[in-house]
Amino acid sequence: MANRPSTRFPPPTYFAVTPPPMPRSARSHQGFIMAEEDDGDDDTTFPPVVAGLATPTSPTATRRLHSARTSDLDLRSRLPSRLPSRLHLDEHSNLLAFSDGMRNYTSAPNTAGHRRSSRASSIIVPKHHNRSGSLGVRLATALGFDTGRGEAGLAESKVSLFTDERVWYDQFTSTDWVHDSIADAFRLRDLRSRKDFRGRLYAWFDGAQGWVLVAIIGIITASLAYFVTVTETSIFELKEGLCAGQWTLDRRRCCSGKEECSAWRSWGHRLGAVGPGEVWVDFTIYVAFVIFFAIASCLLTLLTRTEIPSNYSLTTLDENLAADPKPMSNSEDKPAIDDHVVQAPSVPATVYYPAAGSGVAEVKVILSGFVVHGYLGVKTLVVKTLAVILSLASGMSLGKEGPYVHIATCVGNIACRLFSKYHHNDGKRREVLSAAAASGVGVAFGAPIGGVLFSLEEVSYYFPPKTLFRTFFCCIVASLSLKFLNPYGTGKIVIFEVRYATDWKFFEIFVFILLGVLCGALGALFIKACAMWARTFRKIPAIKQWPVLEVALVALVTGLVSFWNRYTKLAVTELLFDLASPCKVDTSSGLCPSDGNEILDIIRYLGAPFVIKSLLTTITFGIKVPAGIYVPSMVVGGLLGRIVGHAVQYLVYAYPDVSIWSQCAAEEGLESCVTPGVYALVAAGATMCGVTRLSVTLAVILFELTGSLDHVLPFSLAVLVAKWTADAVEPFSIYDLLTEMNSYPLLDNKLRPVFTTDLGDITPAVRSHRVIDISNSPLVPAPVLRRKLVHLHSVGELDGGLPVVRNNILVGLIPAPDLEFALDKLDDEESSLCLMAQTATWHDTEENDEHDQDPTDFTPFIDPAPVSLDIHSPMDLVFQCFVKLGLRYICVLRDGQYAGLVHKKTFVKYIKELEHTGET
Repeated sequence: MANRPSTRFPPPTYFAVTPPPMPRSARSHQGFIMAEEDDGDDDTTFPPVVAGLATPTSPTATRRLHSARTSDLDLRSRLPSRLPSRLHLDEHSNLLAFSDGMRNYTSAPNTAGHRRSSRASSIIVPKHHNRSGSLGVRLATALGFDTGRGEAGLAESKVSLFTDERVWYDQFTSTDWVHDSIADAFRLRDLRSRKDFRGRLYAWFDGAQGWVLVAIIGIITASLAYFVTVTETSIFELKEGLCAGQWTLDRRRCCSGKEECSAWRSWGHRLGAVGPGEVWVDFTIYVAFVIFFAIASCLLTLLTRTEIPSNYSLTTLDENLAADPKPMSNSEDKPAIDDHVVQAPSVPATVYYPAAGSGVAEVKVILSGFVVHGYLGVKTLVVKTLAVILSLASGMSLGKEGPYVHIATCVGNIACRLFSKYHHNDGKRREVLSAAAASGVGVAFGAPIGGVLFSLEEVSYYFPPKTLFRTFFCCIVASLSLKFLNPYGTGKIVIFEVRYATDWKFFEIFVFILLGVLCGALGALFIKACAMWARTFRKIPAIKQWPVLEVALVALVTGLVSFWNRYTKLAVTELLFDLASPCKVDTSSGLCPSDGNEILDIIRYLGAPFVIKSLLTTITFGIKVPAGIYVPSMVVGGLLGRIVGHAVQYLVYAYPDVSIWSQCAAEEGLESCVTPGVYALVAAGATMCGVTRLSVTLAVILFELTGSLDHVLPFSLAVLVAKWTADAVEPFSIYDLLTEMNSYPLLDNKLRPVFTTDLGDITPAVRSHRVIDISNSPLVPAPVLRRKLVHLHSVGELDGGLPVVRNNILVGLIPAPDLEFALDKLDDEESSLCLMAQTATWHDTEENDEHDQDPTDFTPFIDPAPVSLDIHSPMDLVFQCFVKLGLRYICVLRDGQYAGLVHKKTFVKYIKELEHTGET
């Protein structure tokens, strides 16, 4: 063992009568009598503390022995070939356990798979539950990453699933931020201990890895955005016609920027129809293409179908507001189920589609420290990229900005495999994922600064200054790459760019405030309408059973009502550009009156698109295709803002002598006082704020779209008022509502609940199968440990832990993944005795350093100083520990003695119960 102390201390004496040194393994232990341990569910009464025996082994000696395990990377280097990913619980781990054992999940339903289990495993392994042939596994194998195929053909489990003690969110494992930070600190210590030239070179390369990684992510994200934009633009207008000679060109490119030209021919004209027949042919083919593109996108999305077998299933894992929240009951109060009776699952498997929706809510949950499996894999990336092209080409009321966030995060997750310090450390990985999510917004809007703020304000959970700088660098690289690729053919990176020649007038500030109120209420009502639609229409059995039917119906309605109005038929980004453009720049949109008498006609003409787009956006959100909500909500707000802008413009035209605008009304031109495009963009941002509750991010994005410092104040003022109004009408944003309805285990760090209880109110009773008691001897039979591990897995605590107690005093904690890894290393598990506490002196430690580590010595896997709080600690302190420290669990003490363990999932359940009862 490295770094031996220079001074040799005498052996410390902690006992009234010092016992003989315990053997380091079961092989050298003679005369040990194996005592059967009671694994029942009755509360355990620990033996009273004996005077002189209450003090645990020296923490110094324990840490000295523990230093042999500096990080998870060291453990992986000692992993046997059949267990290559035992300790790797991340987005690519199997959902309910590991790739070769326990429970796993399938991304291809109805595909027969072998039952796989680790040796001595006793968890029920569901059928049709194997991912060994998936695209992500095959690609990882091709790239040289070991996917960890386990041994097959073992016997089924004989242990029940313990539904009485199943914790909430058993499909999720959590990230231990503190453990990952300590592991990275050990890695850096070892790296910087080398002072030679090669060591300095390694240290420099290690520091450069983060910058190289985010640069790669930015370039790939920009390339995918270019591919989506160019492909979608080429096929979007196939619904209306073809360009003669080159069908891949859209109307604008075919006609060199003009609205109509002879080279562009509609389908009716190409098929020889004349008169009214040409219109009906165009209408029929338009509707057929809308339905075709939508169904094709849905079928691609359904390829990512993932099933999670579980006795306690989540409601769903995609953007489904029709989900039924499961009842949250205190499982500890129910009678126990016999250990040896196999219970049939009482809840159907959870089915979800990672490529559906925008993915922003799931990315937010992942970045908060929970693992949502299947959302950031290669298959999801490929399918979502292709499916979003088809969904956009269909012309339905959806956007690509949310899916861009998900796609960029997938790129970041896959790119982390290039460097082991990010691939093997979930905490470090999430720093990179924060930067990747920001680059998605950066390329979607062409707003790199807005992307950084989006990651900080919306999705990121842990955002240190170093991550902020790397996120900014990633967004800049992505924006530069997009500008070089030039997807829009304009040399610009923004989805549209508008410039206003005139400044706003003082009287308009009251109209901007009014727009903030109207659009904030509109955004909140949109959330309520989406939830109501989902809870009614999507409850129909046929719609629930066949998602493609809903997509086909929505596409049919979209095609039928969109064809007859120019503004409903346009792409959402093009429509938003027309709404925000000033008339001095663009007079071909039909929104620029030549005199004041035409203003009312434009208002009436915009009323129908406003109603249609509002309804279509409501019924489209949540269908099983990649769909974002950002730009569609901005379009609805932009239509309302343009209507209000023209109304104010008409008032100025009709009453030019009113004092507050008489000076500007005397100038030539209808836009001398009022520019309706400004109102459209202000309302667009305010409506998006009402839907998503973004504030600073939106103001900056709107500024980057216009490049006008003069209009930053109206944008910001409307966004502020909209957020206040929306919060008053509907406290949840659209993604908060998704998180709530889908029971995502998100512990929101932006909230501050009001607690009236203390830690003891949520601390479960101490049970013998939840602790490792070494009061009689530090040697524990391996079968006993296996049974305790099986119980943890049975109740969903794949990322749980077992406290180690001596005479009711907490002396350590061994995480469940580490315990399973250690048990699987044993050659003869049935007869092995495992050392769970170290009683050796410094002298004994140095002598044993020269020998290979005994596999029955589990002390290197034990955390000698788990975070502990007193049972009377205020719940606010518990909340801060879980939120700010990112702990996975907290040990509870009563008068210095062990009193229980609270897992993060238990605390999240408690917070959700408070929210449901209205006590927060």
